[in-house]
Amino acid sequence: MNEATPPNRCRIVLIAPPLVTPEHICTAFDGGDVASLILPENGMDDAAFQAFAEKIVPIAQAAGVAVIIVGDSRIAGRVHADGIHVEANRRELAETIERLAGKMMVGAGGAKTRDDALELGEERPDYMFFGRFGYDNKPEPHHRNLALGEWWAQMIQIPCIVMAGSELASVETVAATGAEFVALSSAVFADGLDPRAAVAAANALLDQTAPRFEV
Repeated sequence: MNEATPPNRCRIVLIAPPLVTPEHICTAFDGGDVASLILPENGMDDAAFQAFAEKIVPIAQAAGVAVIIVGDSRIAGRVHADGIHVEANRRELAETIERLAGKMMVGAGGAKTRDDALELGEERPDYMFFGRFGYDNKPEPHHRNLALGEWWAQMIQIPCIVMAGSELASVETVAATGAEFVALSSAVFADGLDPRAAVAAANALLDQTAPRFEV
């Protein structure tokens, strides 16, 4: 279970990969601190995606994990998720933030350059995500995501999430950028892995090596 007081360093965000089961995801929460869980639809139709999320949301929230639905605010509302992740242009992001103000958090992704990120940041999303779902197939994080995360963390107050690689050790590389959150997917949920043990190991690495934030 998560600690009552979140650690004062880079924290873990989990991203559900295709074909993972709700039960497999939920075992990860027993590995220690997890800030949030992002659920992409991963090719499911609306009914299947909603049923999938409904099994996870109450368990995650009981463990202190915020659940963020990718792209569909209707499903996010139906399953009582904590937020929605949007990969869209500035106008669409602004409309989503305005429509959901006071109801749920809205995070932004899809920025590939500093200019992209700054443009989206003007709308004040709750976080900025650097990376692409499903592309954590190399041991280390993508260098562009690391560079954007480091620049953003130094310049902008809005928190950022940086996608890690397929190896758990890559959480150290992300934490060193100053990013508030590191996203893990294949490093936790790949075939043959124990999600609980993976999250515990990632937390141990962050405890040992991640810079502490100023209070």
